[in-house]
Amino acid sequence: MNERPARLILRIIALIATVTFTFPVKAQGLNLIRDAETEHALRIYSTPIFQAAGISPQSVRIFIVNDKSLNAFVTSGNRMFINTGLLTTAKTPSEVIGVIAHETGHLAGGHVAFRGDSVDKAIVTNIASYLLGIGAAIATGKGEAAGVIIGAGQSLALRNFLSYTRQQEAAADQAAVKYLRATGQTAEGLRDFMGVLRGQEVLLSQNQDPYLRSHPLSQQRYNFLDNEVSKSPYSGKPDSPEIVQLHKRIVAKLVGFLESSAKVLRKYPSEDISQEGRYARAISYYRSTDIDNALREIDSLLADYPNDPYFLELKGQILFEFARGKEAAPYLQKAVELAPDAAPIKTLYVRVLIEENNPEKDSIALEHIQSILAQEPNNPGVWRQAAIVHGRRGDKGMTSLALAEAAYGRGKYAEAVIQSERARELLPKGSPAWLRASDLNGAADRKEKKRKNN
Repeated sequence: MNERPARLILRIIALIATVTFTFPVKAQGLNLIRDAETEHALRIYSTPIFQAAGISPQSVRIFIVNDKSLNAFVTSGNRMFINTGLLTTAKTPSEVIGVIAHETGHLAGGHVAFRGDSVDKAIVTNIASYLLGIGAAIATGKGEAAGVIIGAGQSLALRNFLSYTRQQEAAADQAAVKYLRATGQTAEGLRDFMGVLRGQEVLLSQNQDPYLRSHPLSQQRYNFLDNEVSKSPYSGKPDSPEIVQLHKRIVAKLVGFLESSAKVLRKYPSEDISQEGRYARAISYYRSTDIDNALREIDSLLADYPNDPYFLELKGQILFEFARGKEAAPYLQKAVELAPDAAPIKTLYVRVLIEENNPEKDSIALEHIQSILAQEPNNPGVWRQAAIVHGRRGDKGMTSLALAEAAYGRGKYAEAVIQSERARELLPKGSPAWLRASDLNGAADRKEKKRKNN
């Protein structure tokens, strides 16, 4: 390990990839997961904050990190990362919203600009391009998916890279208070979250949550937030029942997917017939391959909430992974209709359609693939699905182009060069697809040469 620290940081970040819920998780690993419902909730929390900060919500990508510790951070290029541990530990949605407001203060204040364009490019090509978009725990059988792990994990180099000065922290707090006030909210949640961290200050650094290590906390910061809460006209205003229930569902879902069955049943015992209790148990039973109980719980939810896209998604996911794809299709079709912008749900539906190996279903799948790629053009998993459909239809040129896109998104630049060159030979010269293959060929060739030189 005689690389310079800056290059080590780039190598760490370049290894981050977005995967589905991952079991088990290596202790030092940093895994990114996709879940349409959690992403939707975070959008509801964050959109008013981004707008108050003068940041386009569409310009910010939010990533969910599968890590039990309390942490959230932003990087250049308007990327925000939130740990599952923060989401499940937060007692109220306002605590999560407060942290989002604080992190937005770092973005708006340009506190990540010093990290440099080279780091931003590494993130763009090695995180955003790795969006597999295949929903929660649907990569391989029984919900177990092998993810790409950062070998160095949250190492000292990465922690230092993500750290802020006390002056930046104070500025982000002030900005957060401003954004919260502008959206009719108080800093109560952020203050309470900081109060939880305050109790860790006496711990050795290796036992502290990463948020405290990278975001220096001081008594002055806590006092500032507490003073702002006392002055705010919105103090004591409860979160709306809808937001509270949304938070309960997110917590239940994450606990169901990420914790042991025993822990799930302790938190949500069988006599708990709440929406979130049934949800957590349905997921936990599904993970334990207890399909009868899983279906019983999800069916009870669908009886009460027949038009909930995320309950429909889970029912379809369970059926699909237990080799009942034809039964799964109607549930996923309805889920897509109810949540047309939820790329993870749509991607699962595409997998179900492709598995039927039916020309008519392949045509429907291709329409959805094009829709997903309009949202996530660098999604290698979906490009692989596109290659399957084009291959079945006998379109060799588009098959090669899709394989080139997938390889480029995975950072396999030599393979992207080969496939894009093949696409250029097969596609009509001058067509949009041919022009894209040409551009991709040049970009992949430059990336591969740079990789070899480094």
